[in-house]
Amino acid sequence: MEDNLSFMKILLIEDNPGDVRLVKEMLAEEKADFELTHAERLQTGLQYLKQDGYDVVLLDLNLPDSEGFDTFTAIHEQNPEKPVIILTGRDDKELGLDSVKKGAQDYLVKGKFDSLLLVRSIDYARERQNLLLQLETTLKEVKVLRGMLPICSSCKRIRDDKGYWNQIESYISEHTGAEFTHGLCPECAEKYMEEFRKMKE
Repeated sequence: MEDNLSFMKILLIEDNPGDVRLVKEMLAEEKADFELTHAERLQTGLQYLKQDGYDVVLLDLNLPDSEGFDTFTAIHEQNPEKPVIILTGRDDKELGLDSVKKGAQDYLVKGKFDSLLLVRSIDYARERQNLLLQLETTLKEVKVLRGMLPICSSCKRIRDDKGYWNQIESYISEHTGAEFTHGLCPECAEKYMEEFRKMKE
C-alpha cells in the first residue's frame, strides 16, 4: 500500500482464533500503524467501547453470546458514532445491503477479501463516519436556525444559546459557514441618496 494509514485503534470482536490471527497478519502486511484489541464476546466488546476510544470496530455477527444482525444492532445502538465493519462467513448480498442501510460502514465476507481490501475498508469507514458526524452537526445547527431565535428589536443582534448577543452576520456565518457581502437594497439606496441630497442643499 503506497500511503500508510494514520495510527488507528481497532476493536476486533471475533471468537475464532484463526480469523483473529488472519486480521492481524493482514494489517501487518499492509504496514498499517495500529493497536488492536480483541474481544471474544459481544458483552466484552461493549465494555471495551465504554472504556476506550476506538477508531473502528471489526465485528463478527455470530458470537458465543449473540447471533446474527442483533449483534450489530447492540453495538450500533450504544455506539452510533463508531464506524463498524462487519466480518462474516455468510455471503448474503441482501444482508450486506441491509447492514449498510442500517448503519454499518462495510460488510466483508471472510475468505473473500485480502489485506489491501481490509485496510482500504477501514480507511474509508473512518472517513465516511467523520463526514456523517459533520453532517449531523450541520443539520442540528440548521435546525436551530429554523427555530425561534431571540433577536433585539432595535439593533437586530441575535442571542445565542450561551446568552451572548451577536451580530446576525456573525451568528449565521458561525452556524452555517455562509459568508456575507454587503450592499444596499433599492429602498435603502434611495433613502441614503435622499439624505445625501438634503445634506448638499
